[in-house]
Formats: sequence, structure tokens, C-alpha cells
Amino acid sequence: MNEKFKKIIGLVLAVTLSVVIFIFRDKLVDFESYGYLGIFIISVLGNATIILPVPVILTAFLGGGIFNPFLVGLVSSFGATIGELTGYIAGRSGRVVIKDNARFEKIEKWMAKYGLWTIFVLAVIPNPAFDLAGIVSGATKIPVWKYFLVTWAGKLIKFLGFAYLGSGSSGVIDKFI
Repeated sequence: MNEKFKKIIGLVLAVTLSVVIFIFRDKLVDFESYGYLGIFIISVLGNATIILPVPVILTAFLGGGIFNPFLVGLVSSFGATIGELTGYIAGRSGRVVIKDNARFEKIEKWMAKYGLWTIFVLAVIPNPAFDLAGIVSGATKIPVWKYFLVTWAGKLIKFLGFAYLGSGSSGVIDKFI
């Protein structure tokens, strides 16, 4: 199989997965009844979308109020990092799709100036721009293991924070559940 065909297939799969997850995002809540496994699955699928927002942070917040917040943060961050690989794959396979996007170019400049710190900071703060950071990372051929570790470190901080916020709000959560 030639390299161009592989890139096209990777891009098509990443975009298709994003669209399917976005369409069925309301069904993701059903996985929460499966405990940590459900939180993991929601985190993978919710972060596998490219550009289309799925509120996975809410899962960590609610999960932290129900389960051990440290484990929720750990499971959520690992699942989210796996899900973010779709953006990386899209970048490796088809940068041309969003090359002329102003946000893409801004993140590309940040990456050139600050390197992996850009990925880390964008992974820590809740924002939809992280998908573009993954695409830039793939397009610039950052080794996948470096991308994965830095993304996970940032996501771990973020999801631990939301899980512990949820654990502190467990009385409020109980009123709604």
C-alpha cells in the first residue's frame, strides 16, 4: 500500500470517527453506569472527535463525586490521551485539510517557539484548540510517544482537578442524580 493512500485512509477514519461520536454523543452517558471502565470509554470516545466538542470534563467532574477522584482523574486522562491520537493521526495523514486556518498557524508558531510545552499547556487548560495541537504535532512528525506522554501529563492535571472538584461537590451531585 503506498504512503499517500495510507494517509488518506487515516484522515478519513479520524474524521468519520469524529462525526459518528458527535452524532451519538448523548449515548455516551450510558457508559457511566459501568464505573471506571465507562469513564475510560467516554474519555476515549469523547476525545477522539476532531474539532467537534464533546463535554468529557463533565464526566470526570461527576465521576469524582461518585468514585475515587484520583482514579477517575487517572482513568479519564489516560482515555482522553488515547482519544487525542485521532488528531495526531489526522495530522500525520493530511495536514493540507486545515493548513490555511489561522488558529492552526498560531499553534504551529507556538510549537516552533515553545515545542512540547505548547502541547502540555493546551492539554492542561480546557479548550477546543487541543485538536489543532494534535494535528500540528502529527503534521510536524513529533514522535508519537513524546506527543502521548506530554499530552497525558497535561490531561492528568486537568482531569485530576475536575475529579477533585467533583468530589468536593458530591452533596450537590447527589441532589441531581
